[in-house]
Amino acid sequence: MINIAFTGGGTGGHIYPGLAVAERLKQLLLGVDARIFWIGSSSGMDQKLVEEAGIEFFGVPSGKLRRYFSLKTVTDFFKVLAGFFAARKILKKQKAHLLFSKGGFVSVPPCAAAASLNIPVFTHESDFSPGLATKINVRFVMRTGGMVFTAYEDTKKLFGHKLLKKGLNDRVTVTGNPVRSIFNNADAVKGRAFLGLPANGSERVLLVLGGSQGAQEINELVRAALPELMELYTVAHQTGPNLSWDVPASEKYKPYPYIKEEMPHVMAAAELVMGRSGAGIWEWAYLGKPMLLIPLRGSGTRGDQVENARYFEKAGAAQALLPSDGSESISADRLILAVKTFALDVEKREAYASSSLRIGKHADGIDCGGAEKIARILYNKINTFSFNEEDK
Repeated sequence: MINIAFTGGGTGGHIYPGLAVAERLKQLLLGVDARIFWIGSSSGMDQKLVEEAGIEFFGVPSGKLRRYFSLKTVTDFFKVLAGFFAARKILKKQKAHLLFSKGGFVSVPPCAAAASLNIPVFTHESDFSPGLATKINVRFVMRTGGMVFTAYEDTKKLFGHKLLKKGLNDRVTVTGNPVRSIFNNADAVKGRAFLGLPANGSERVLLVLGGSQGAQEINELVRAALPELMELYTVAHQTGPNLSWDVPASEKYKPYPYIKEEMPHVMAAAELVMGRSGAGIWEWAYLGKPMLLIPLRGSGTRGDQVENARYFEKAGAAQALLPSDGSESISADRLILAVKTFALDVEKREAYASSSLRIGKHADGIDCGGAEKIARILYNKINTFSFNEEDK
């Protein structure tokens, strides 16, 4: 039996793309004696999302990797160390032949453990610039003969000359971001039904997303701008579970703590999508949606979402809303003006939608291209195991 391990987690942005790859790989492996299992954080959302996708889950301790000093760094070091030994035990017991990492701080101990067992490591970076976890994991990739997948073409230049000179460049493949296959069946009529809107009605939809946990900044902006936004759109708002204010739902305002299975349909029904700029924006692009992006920024982030937003803005797929006057905040007036411009300018919306779709269909128009490209490379590697390592 061929045993394929997946790892990654901490946020939906790391888990959902990994699940997209696992789903496509399962399809390619039909008829093959193979199984997929996932190593993730023993706390947080990882286990729930992975097991709901029908994948066996193993939890390990995880500690956050930081570029700055914190007292938590000391305790987290021991969590990372514990995660390494726990992951090594799992990989050895489950006789893993290959490890695919979707990134995040939880992925480093399993990647290190795989390298210590000479298990090939493959990893994917969702953001424009590689995060600390990816920068660490690429060393395990090079040691084990694996491969690095990136969403953006320019990312490969950002790993550093030393690694590139050592041969990393030959192990980097640009794939775009993996998108779940459920987005192939996105149905605007079903999305409108979920929102309580007539199938062929004239109501236009603005979809506001703050990630699976919501975003306080975006929630507060929506609250301040809501009367004006509702003059233009029916506002469908994923608020996250910890909304600090109560605005009642109405015909023009549809708040939800979390939208799950219905998300592709709701997104298909939306004329404009607004939110953060993590890996999830590739799902929006896959459906060709014009975007208003309010990236996570500040001292608690390395600026990856700002870089992502600027890439999409430069490509003509999104407008990025960033502080322009030296302040930390974005005014409700700026948000209202940006939304109004999109709402009233059909040519602009269509141009942005076209550019968005061009990015989303990154892999030559292949359905869920990033997942397809990565899964096929993993499948080809697995085929070498089936012929050469039957007794492993």
